[in-house]
Amino acid sequence: MQKVEIIIGSTRPQRIGEQVAEWVLSLASGTRDIEFELVDLASWPLPNDEPNIPANQEYLHEHTKAWSRQVSAGDGYVFVTPQYNWGYPASLKNAIDHLYKEWLGKPAAIMSYGHRGGAKAAAQLRQVLEGLHMDPATTMPAIAFANEMLAENGRLLDPARDFAPYAETVKTAIEELAAKLTNGKRPE
Repeated sequence: MQKVEIIIGSTRPQRIGEQVAEWVLSLASGTRDIEFELVDLASWPLPNDEPNIPANQEYLHEHTKAWSRQVSAGDGYVFVTPQYNWGYPASLKNAIDHLYKEWLGKPAAIMSYGHRGGAKAAAQLRQVLEGLHMDPATTMPAIAFANEMLAENGRLLDPARDFAPYAETVKTAIEELAAKLTNGKRPE
């Protein structure tokens, strides 16, 4: 059984990232021979305190070693990222940049969200993943939401209903990721 980690890219206290990721998980859960796990970056404080470059894997701090073990356990990844100021969040960039070989050559899918869908954030993230020699899925769902979809507390009212128009695109991206895992396109 392959393991895919769904990484929640935002760590802001007022965020909808985990709701979006849970919705993605609900769509992906039926994928054959793949186990999905939510990984919330808000639970992974990763200060920039490693003195060595990540490519050498000479980690000194336990938080980096633990993050390395978490990422190494994944055979592939779904990055769920908001679009902040037409880019993806620093928390996600930092989490990616903490490591190198753990990501190397693995397949990924990018799901972005925002008032305009997040396509610009997804395009930037794709460049970074390609720089890590990862194998991103071609389909990159950009999920748009409107203020009417939010409760007074800023949470999504009903992601399943409001994001229904994006469900097939998300499933397509998951299928592409699954095919990359099944076909073994990534180096060992």
